[in-house]
Amino acid sequence: MLRVGRAVACVACNNLVSKNMGVRFRMPLQKLHPLSRAIHHRYNASANAQRPPHCSAARHFTSMSRLPMRPPKPPPGGHGGWRYQQHRNFWMLRLASRLLKLRYIVLGSAVGGGYTAKKTYEEWKDMLPDMSAYNWVVPDFVWELSDQIDLDKLTKILPELEEIAKLLPELPDFDKIGENFTFLKSILSTGVSVGSEGASGLRLLLEAPGDTPVKAATEAPVTATPEASDKQFKKSSDKEKVDQLQEELLRTQMKYQRMLERLEKENKDLRKVVLQKDEKGIHQRKIKVCKSLIDMYSEVLDILSDFDSNYNTQDHLPRVVVVGDQSAGKTSVLEMIAQARIFPRGSGEMMTRSPVKVTLSEGPHHVAMFKDSSREFDLGKEEDLAALRHEIELRMRKSVKEGQTVSPETISLSVKGPGIQRMVLVDLPGVISTVTAGMAADTKETIFSISKNYMQNPNAIILCIQDGSVDAERSIVTDLVSQMDPQGKRTIFVLTKVDLAEKNLASPNRIQQIVEGKLFPMKALGYFAVVTGKGSAGESIDSIKDYEEDFFQNSRLLRDGMLKAHQVTTKNLSLAVSDCFWKMVRESVEQQADAFKASRFNLETEWKNNYPRLRELDRNELFEKAKNEILDEVISLSQVTPKHWEAILQKKLWERVSTHVIENIYLPAAQTMNSGTFNTTVDIKLKQWTDKQLPHKALEVAWETLQEEFARFMAEYKGKDQDDIFDKLKEAVKDESIKRHKWNERAMDSLRVIQHNALEDRSITDKPQWDAAIQFMEETLQARLKDTDSVINDMVGPDWKQRWMSWKNRSPEQHTRNETRNELERLLKLHEDHTAYLANDEVTTVRKNLEGRGVEVDPALIKDTWHQLYRRHFLQKALQHCNLCRRGFYYYQRHFVDSELECNDVVLFWRIQRMLLITANTLRQQLTNTEVRRLEKNVKEVLEDFGEDNERKIHLITGRRVQLAEDLKKVREIQEKLEAFIEALHKEK
Repeated sequence: MLRVGRAVACVACNNLVSKNMGVRFRMPLQKLHPLSRAIHHRYNASANAQRPPHCSAARHFTSMSRLPMRPPKPPPGGHGGWRYQQHRNFWMLRLASRLLKLRYIVLGSAVGGGYTAKKTYEEWKDMLPDMSAYNWVVPDFVWELSDQIDLDKLTKILPELEEIAKLLPELPDFDKIGENFTFLKSILSTGVSVGSEGASGLRLLLEAPGDTPVKAATEAPVTATPEASDKQFKKSSDKEKVDQLQEELLRTQMKYQRMLERLEKENKDLRKVVLQKDEKGIHQRKIKVCKSLIDMYSEVLDILSDFDSNYNTQDHLPRVVVVGDQSAGKTSVLEMIAQARIFPRGSGEMMTRSPVKVTLSEGPHHVAMFKDSSREFDLGKEEDLAALRHEIELRMRKSVKEGQTVSPETISLSVKGPGIQRMVLVDLPGVISTVTAGMAADTKETIFSISKNYMQNPNAIILCIQDGSVDAERSIVTDLVSQMDPQGKRTIFVLTKVDLAEKNLASPNRIQQIVEGKLFPMKALGYFAVVTGKGSAGESIDSIKDYEEDFFQNSRLLRDGMLKAHQVTTKNLSLAVSDCFWKMVRESVEQQADAFKASRFNLETEWKNNYPRLRELDRNELFEKAKNEILDEVISLSQVTPKHWEAILQKKLWERVSTHVIENIYLPAAQTMNSGTFNTTVDIKLKQWTDKQLPHKALEVAWETLQEEFARFMAEYKGKDQDDIFDKLKEAVKDESIKRHKWNERAMDSLRVIQHNALEDRSITDKPQWDAAIQFMEETLQARLKDTDSVINDMVGPDWKQRWMSWKNRSPEQHTRNETRNELERLLKLHEDHTAYLANDEVTTVRKNLEGRGVEVDPALIKDTWHQLYRRHFLQKALQHCNLCRRGFYYYQRHFVDSELECNDVVLFWRIQRMLLITANTLRQQLTNTEVRRLEKNVKEVLEDFGEDNERKIHLITGRRVQLAEDLKKVREIQEKLEAFIEALHKEK
């Protein structure tokens, strides 16, 4: 360091160390005199090796608060002692200066701490609410005597009075009176300053015989002597004094209850305002967490309701199960908790026909919504309430199968509103004792089965509803509940219609026995008594609440101590059920998450072992995959070439009409043996055929061709590594699409005109067309000749070669037909130009010739055999004529008449062939331009309908692979949602 004036400059840093009154402080070097800075920089390099303890740049510096090291001993010699003493004095001075510095630190800390404490106290005081508006809770005489009553004496009086009350004989419920004394003591011991004379005033208050305690306290002199008080105490009746005190305590309790209700109402309005704000604050975030928490839990329950659990994994998540006898008021209790009349009701008949899961949560508006619908019902509007009740009733009736009365299918509903307690309740059908007319025979057993299914959940909270207006011995539900929860660890008992019970029961103590659990052979966590209205369907929730509060305020059940204040009203019930529900959720949800985690592992292991190379596609994903494949197959129809369409249509149409053309047009006309008659017959028959049959046949062929091509593409696509799990679905889609498809009937009229014009044209313009017609005719006749030979062979049986080579024999009928054939063939050889029909004398001749050879034959058999033989003969001659006509196109063009080369039959087949080509072209245009697109539209509609029908998808896409993928998806979804819910639950804590 370098001393500059009264300061010392540090050569290791930009600080100035000043010594002033024993306190060191540092000053930046830039504020020094320029000369001091120059000295500093001059010695900066040499100071790096020897840095002082106070320098912050040194890593091994010594703190200012650290004591200096002990100085070394002086060396032996004369002047060493003096230098040692001087050095010792210097260290003593430094030590003293540092110790003196502590007083300033202590003094500053005390002053700063006191100021901080005062400021903190003021802030906390400002944060406390102003309770001056609620001074009316404490009786007026307390405020009048607050300056005089001594708190110590006052607290000594109350226990004495409590002991006196307990010693008095034949007084009702002294435990309750003791509780009231304790309550009054807690009120008066909240910080009110009291004097010694106030004890006498309070004593007079408790001793006033006739008037109210407040009046007695105001009229009695404060300076009353103990002798006067004892005298007055002896004159008054002990029972009257206790009743007066109990009435005053009850009145004070009611005032306090009204104050709480007013505060809750204000809080409810404030929370509603906060929820409606757009900006994000602390309170809003907290409310959103609470709201989403119950929604997350409800989603898990919705998934579990549709989950078919395997591997011993069951739904053990908590929910509140509301059970009770029919018409016991359980639906009314649920409506009071939900704060809306949301359920349909009737007079004595069964209204709850299926379980209804109601998720209650807090929200800015009082609304209700179904799980599978986006419509919100405003519960503040009567028309929306009526619509909601109607919708619930419709869903219940829809869920009930034919021939049944109740259904196990769950209807999921959510209700949100300000001040509603968060929980999930399930309203079950009422338990009945007798099946009445109109009910299914198994209704009673079905209701018991549904109720047991929900109550056997070890984490379900059972809300047992008992009608208080009927005899307790008629209850059925209590026995059922006691079987499912014998220890009563998760049961809450609710006694409804207490107002009617108080009027009807001769002994009100019976109600006390019920709510204390002494009458029914069942145990419960808690017992509650509620009133859910006067029995009118038009009562509002607010009017029911007012009636319930007025009843219990004036009821002797509460006044005489038979019921406790926390055991009455649906509001207290709602709070208790909500607390119990969330307690059960926090205790069991993690265990359920672990169970589903184990189930997921088992399912994944089974999938890896059985389907190692396949993706885990559930039913919906498989349906989407099949849907895309089917649409690709339909689109492929539009890629078919026109040539392919026309070839298929022409071939199928000729197969359909060829028999009619040959049998009904060509053969009758050709057998006339006259050119003019032939053409006339052909024209007439073609006109009749075109007007009546041909267009219908053509449209049928086109529709069948479209179906076959659609099926062909689906079959070809199947060969390209297609999954056979889609076969059933694709077949159903194809059948339904074809069933819905209707051919455009307007095309029939235009097609008839086109066909008629094509058949009217007889002009063959060139030789290729003539040759094509001859080839078409020749192929047709050869096919018919082949069919005729096959028929004849079947009639006469095997020939000699087949009999020798294949060891076949003729039957007696075949033998007769063979003899008949031989006889008829001899006749045809004699008369090659014979007509198509045998005359009667010819039939007789043939029959006699056969009888001469010992063959008995029927005339009908002769005619039938002749028909086939003549047909073969005619076709053979027609084929010979067809070969002759190959060189007849020259004569046809020049209209030469030659009996041998007059080829009218060739012209007929050309007309038929041209009609087939034009018809095929017309149908192809209609197919590609209209019908394929309409079929594609139908397929899309069918797929959309199938996609919305879960039952149909389950029926069409089946198998263990599908079910395993479904279970895997649901288990994963449940596990993820449970983990998210648990995380949110921990954050809420």
